Amino acid sequence: MKEYIEIYTDNQQKIETFLEDTLDNISPISPEGDSRFKKLFKTFPSIELIYVVNNKTKQQTSANIYRYSQDEKEKDQDRTYLMDRLNIKDNGFAFTQPYHSSATRNVCVTVSKKEGEDIIFMDLKLEVLLERLGLIEKHKFFSNVTKSFYLIAGYLMMFLSGVAIFYAGADFVSNLMASKLSIDTIFKPIIAATLGLAIFDLSKTILEQEVYFKSYVKDSKIEIQTLTKFLVTILIALSIETLMVVFKIAIENYDHMIHALYLMIGTSLFIVALSFMIYITKKKNK
Repeated sequence: MKEYIEIYTDNQQKIETFLEDTLDNISPISPEGDSRFKKLFKTFPSIELIYVVNNKTKQQTSANIYRYSQDEKEKDQDRTYLMDRLNIKDNGFAFTQPYHSSATRNVCVTVSKKEGEDIIFMDLKLEVLLERLGLIEKHKFFSNVTKSFYLIAGYLMMFLSGVAIFYAGADFVSNLMASKLSIDTIFKPIIAATLGLAIFDLSKTILEQEVYFKSYVKDSKIEIQTLTKFLVTILIALSIETLMVVFKIAIENYDHMIHALYLMIGTSLFIVALSFMIYITKKKNK
């Protein structure tokens, strides 16, 4: 959601001007019945919630009016805390910064308009608002298919990482109970658990960025951090495997030490390449 907030902040003046002009064109919006609110919902697909507060009593004089339902329990509630934070412009409008709404469970922006003794509060879903204004682009069907694919793949990777970690623990315990401890039986579970951790971390990142907190603006810093974290975990597993092979060859078959040397050189080159990438990245971000 950070990207949405950044886009909104960069275009805040234009967005507020657009909303003010549009609402002025359909004013007054204070309801006679709820007909004008229906017009608001039709005009603004991003509106999720509307309610009215009396400017003098600071009490809510209407129900919480959603697009397809109403909540009468909120009527007559004291809204002093809202009114005290309201910074109404000369034209009667006030805007909040983006926030997570407890009523709609979405990130929204509240637009307030003063009409007589009433102040009409309108909660607009930030994602839909930015999409309708052309500040972000989404294809609903393709977006849902992509999201579903990442969801399935992400949870499958999480499951497989759990299997790898479970296997590591079960294998070590079984060897311990059978008194078969050796370099292999100690280090192999560590490698399996390390790889399981790397896969879990990667799946968590996929689910966060592509499913639950979908990013539409690509942040190179986040991508590089994710890649670095994954490669470091893989490097740890590879280093453990290298040490295990070296010890095993040194103990059992010294003639094959050249192969261990090749493996150590490869691992060392991996470390150098990763260190260089981290150095270049940090230098670029300064």
